[in-house]
Amino acid sequence: MRMTNKIMQNNTLYNINNNKILQDKLSTQMATQKKLTRPSDDPVIAIRALRLRTSVSELTQFSEKNAKDAEAWLTVTEDALSTVNDVITKMIEQGNKGANKDLEGEQLSIIMEQLKSLRDETYATANVDYAGRYIFTGFRTDTTLSFNDEVESKDLEYSITEQVGINSFDSINYTDQAGVEGLNKGNYAGFTGADNTPNETIEEQDVNNGDIHRLRLSYDDLMDGTVPTLTYMDNAGAEVSLTAASTPVSSTASPDPYQTIMTMNGAGVSGSVYVPETGEILFSDAAYNAIVGTVTTGTEIRVTYSKDEWKEGDLRPEHYFACTSEEIMPDGTSKTIHYNQNLDASGAPRVPKEPINPNGQKIEYDVGYNQTIVINTSAADVFTHAMDRNMDDLDRAVIELRAIETTVNDMKGVLGTLSAGTADYELVRKQLDAATKAGDHIRENVHRMFEGVVTKMQNALDDINVAVTDSGTRSARLDMIGNRLLSQKTTFETLKSENEDASISDVAIKLTSTELSYNAALMASGKIMQTSLINYI
Repeated sequence: MRMTNKIMQNNTLYNINNNKILQDKLSTQMATQKKLTRPSDDPVIAIRALRLRTSVSELTQFSEKNAKDAEAWLTVTEDALSTVNDVITKMIEQGNKGANKDLEGEQLSIIMEQLKSLRDETYATANVDYAGRYIFTGFRTDTTLSFNDEVESKDLEYSITEQVGINSFDSINYTDQAGVEGLNKGNYAGFTGADNTPNETIEEQDVNNGDIHRLRLSYDDLMDGTVPTLTYMDNAGAEVSLTAASTPVSSTASPDPYQTIMTMNGAGVSGSVYVPETGEILFSDAAYNAIVGTVTTGTEIRVTYSKDEWKEGDLRPEHYFACTSEEIMPDGTSKTIHYNQNLDASGAPRVPKEPINPNGQKIEYDVGYNQTIVINTSAADVFTHAMDRNMDDLDRAVIELRAIETTVNDMKGVLGTLSAGTADYELVRKQLDAATKAGDHIRENVHRMFEGVVTKMQNALDDINVAVTDSGTRSARLDMIGNRLLSQKTTFETLKSENEDASISDVAIKLTSTELSYNAALMASGKIMQTSLINYI
């Protein structure tokens, strides 16, 4: 093959250019400290780099964002539960003080005010939020757990379906005071009691005390234009639907609803009374036994009722029950919303009892590969309607005790000014005996209620401790997951660096070698190109 100068020149330039390209590549690696500048440099390394970078990105999302957000949510939850724990502990202390039989009604009223203040603090804590999201309201993170003061300016009506069982029925102690209510030293002579009983017929034996069966609903101040309906399946499998009463009866009626039920019990009559102010359905012994005799312990009883008056601190029903709200908008139109209806599409009572629990909504965070952790605590596990309702019962009992104590003290003062044996003396003595007997029953009932509050608060404290433990367990698990994520991230970053990063020492050696080769090629080419065919002509 004939080698011409032109061929030599082309080959020399080609080789020098390749050397220059290699030198540029090594210089770029030295500057960027990366093996690749484009995927075509090494497709295998490029594909592996994409996979490793994806893994590092996912681990970064898990460890630096998801896990930290979950940790912050759990921290806020634990702080709120700790606050509630402290408040409930103080309520138990106040309840123990109130259980002292030596305390007078005025002293119990002071304790009652402290208990109500602590109750309000508990429900206020229920509205704690994290980054604008309420932590105890399940998926409805934009809605407070309880109503705030803004609700007073709204026209908001709820139709609520509450699911209970036969064990939800309880009893309330009631003292028929035989007409001494409102008796005082200024009106004893011509006083006619609340039941229109003249003073002359008030006797100690007329004062009666007994327990009344009731179903206490989760709310008071209910709509008095409607009555609740109860629906359940009896033991024969037939659906039973009955109304609580034909018409609502006010707690201030004469005779009052409790006297009405006591009368039914005395006559063996089956009947019930609905008291909208207190949110109670009272049952006579016969009516209660009729229900108990047709259902088993696990049978679900659905109670549907309406409420349109809300005060600050009331728990919003959409977080607890299947319900429908109707709100009157500023333009006069109405807005209807159905809550939790999807949890029970059939609409029929179920056996065994499977209560609707919208607080079963679990907020889960992805904190690792195929790993999730529940960050929220259900409101139903910590905040219940029972605390508020128990305080209402106790408050009414303390008010009743103070009223009867006032009557007893007034009658004692009047009796001290009268002469024994006179008609007025005998009248006042009978009134005093009746009031004293009623006071003894009421005081004993208040004492039992304070003891009951202590027990119920202790149970609530146990539930809170369980919630605290559960939240702490999830926090501990999250810590372990976080540590593992950091370890995995370090491992993948190391693999990513080994795959992509260039060894500076190796690149420097190769670059120096390439520069020497380049300079040598230039020198050799210069000498060879000096001689041409023209020198031999």
